[in-house]
Amino acid sequence: MTDFNFIKKFARDEDGATAIEYGLFAALIAAILVATVQALGLQVLSGFATVLTALGGTAPS
Repeated sequence: MTDFNFIKKFARDEDGATAIEYGLFAALIAAILVATVQALGLQVLSGFATVLTALGGTAPS
């Protein structure tokens, strides 16, 4: 019966799970930030190219 009590106590222990959860949240936020910056970066570049062309310049290739 001692082994069974140890397994029940181990299953209820959440100390390590909290650190792992924080790591997963940080990785998810970082991935979202990278995707957002990449998407917005392309749109900003396109906008600057449009303005440059409208002003009579040539857009870089």
